[in-house]
Amino acid sequence: MITEIVILLLMTILTYYLYVYKKIHWHYDKSGVKYLPGWPIFGNIIKNTFMKRHIIEEIDEVYRAFPDERYVGFMETTTPTLVIRDPNIIKAITVKDFDHFVNRKDLFTSENDNGLLGGSLVMLKGDRWRDMRTTLSPAFTGSKMRTMMPLMIEISKNVVEYLKDKTSKDLLVDDLIHRYTNDVIASAGFGLEVNSLVDKENQFYMTGQTLFDFTLWQRCCFFFAAMFPSLKETFKLEVFPRKTRKFFRDLVSNIIAYRVHNSVKRPDMIQLLMETTQEWKESELTSQVFQFFAAGFESTAAVLILGIHELALNPDVEEKLYQEVKKYKESNGELKYENLAELNYLDCVLNEMNRKWSVGLFMDRICTKTYVLPPPTEGGKPYTIKPGDGVYNVLNSIHMDPKYHPNPEKFDPDRFSDEKKHNIKPFTFMPFGMGPRNCIGARFATMELKVLLYYLTLNYKIVKCEKTSVPIKLMTRDINLKAVGGSWVQFEARI
Repeated sequence: MITEIVILLLMTILTYYLYVYKKIHWHYDKSGVKYLPGWPIFGNIIKNTFMKRHIIEEIDEVYRAFPDERYVGFMETTTPTLVIRDPNIIKAITVKDFDHFVNRKDLFTSENDNGLLGGSLVMLKGDRWRDMRTTLSPAFTGSKMRTMMPLMIEISKNVVEYLKDKTSKDLLVDDLIHRYTNDVIASAGFGLEVNSLVDKENQFYMTGQTLFDFTLWQRCCFFFAAMFPSLKETFKLEVFPRKTRKFFRDLVSNIIAYRVHNSVKRPDMIQLLMETTQEWKESELTSQVFQFFAAGFESTAAVLILGIHELALNPDVEEKLYQEVKKYKESNGELKYENLAELNYLDCVLNEMNRKWSVGLFMDRICTKTYVLPPPTEGGKPYTIKPGDGVYNVLNSIHMDPKYHPNPEKFDPDRFSDEKKHNIKPFTFMPFGMGPRNCIGARFATMELKVLLYYLTLNYKIVKCEKTSVPIKLMTRDINLKAVGGSWVQFEARI
């Protein structure tokens, strides 16, 4: 009897999802929106679900399948989402008509969740998002960046010193750069002095290392949270383990208590949130600094790791960059905030790193007011997006589209030079997003990348070794961008 009930239940579920699968197809067919059929339950992400392909490759397949369409249909499990291909429509959604697309989709959690990301800026919606954005914005002004730069210089010099006895040896860049970003975020976000190159197993770094290295259980939680949002709340499914949640909550709580009791002030994010006139719960404060840590530790590191990998494969680019930083050093001495604009080619290199290896993946938006898109192709009919519907304004696919960036696989910083950057069409280079919901820490991240790259290039020649993968292929089991086998290079001391 029990067996028959289980079989009936499974057949009912399967029938339901087959109906949902076909219902999405019927909807797209009726609306004149092209799509790739995908698979029942998994939609267009079946290979990513089983760790056979990176998520950006799944989206890119759909993007490239219909080169003449302004937007196409995409199915993430059983959720229909429009992939926006047209830069003009991306501009309308993210800037011009932003009031129709104020919110982002719930990824690991929702804004009402007490988990680590629940109250974070990326998850907050409507007025709560606006209030928090206003609160956090002063942390990323030019004056704040000026005060942060000496810290980044100090930590960059730690890296240079660490490499002195590692020259001409195969080195895993992933580990080195994560230790750098860890120490910068520990100080700028939490007011902690950490040297992960010396204290290799400090708790701050070890926690960051496991943050997005999802276990099978975490991947299952993520999948079911996407499939059954209500069940996530019912069964209290958490993507991040209890140990990680406790570490950050205790850390923020202890720092706040210590500063209040001892009248201590530090120029960091926790202090900024403590001094705001807005009443925020401690869980919301924890969410902000956790988001800052997660983005700074992993996302910033990913760009720099793959960028260093690219420099090892492109010695001509590296040599041109070295000549610029060498000239700057001779003219200005130490790196100074007010003179950063003189490093034009360094800006070009960073832009090219962000073009080819954009960690943002896509700008997801949720419709909050009914919105009518122009026809997906000439001669078609307009498409109505209803409140609750989602769109993906793709980044990587546009960044790697030869229509906008000729020979996109080539690592070519000169495409951003003063002579050529006018060829880049608006809204075809968007590494930090666009509009009011762009990355609030873009200036911080750019300076963090720029400072370390300056000191590395000035002191060492980055060369490929036997372990350096050519070409770079992405790991499929990670949501972030990482090279298969890691990024290995050698650092040769410059004489």
